[in-house]
Amino acid sequence: MISSMQSPGVKLLKLWRQLRPYPGGSWLFARLFSLRVPYSGSVKPRFRVLEPGHAEIEIPDRRGNRNHLSSVHAIALINLAEQASGLAMLTQLPDGLRSIVTSISMEYLKKARGPIRAVSKVALQSIAVDTDIDVTADCLDREGTLVARAKVRWRVGPVP
Repeated sequence: MISSMQSPGVKLLKLWRQLRPYPGGSWLFARLFSLRVPYSGSVKPRFRVLEPGHAEIEIPDRRGNRNHLSSVHAIALINLAEQASGLAMLTQLPDGLRSIVTSISMEYLKKARGPIRAVSKVALQSIAVDTDIDVTADCLDREGTLVARAKVRWRVGPVP
């Protein structure tokens, strides 16, 4: 039996659509998201696009996101990629389903400098039992150059 619990992605998408049109709306959304998912807020995400199956999130070029080489830290990139992949997937999950990350792999292609934007797109099929779904998130620099690519495996299934 599928639960009638509203999908977290549906709630997030609704909040995004309510706040986005207003001045400071995307900033407020980011603050609320960071309160709900505290570790994700550590990189100071800036939400650019949030649609069912598509998310684009950017992190700023700031000292807290850098490593000792003055490039964006590997874990900041993974944090960003996980957020983008999760939101792309969550925003199209129907009510009664839940998800959790089971693995993340990241390929680092170039030093990440400046603000970095993660882009993730996914199309889900019908899900009736626990299913593993691999979602890709590309991390791009200011010029649009691919600096890292993540593969995030999500286990998606019915809420018991």
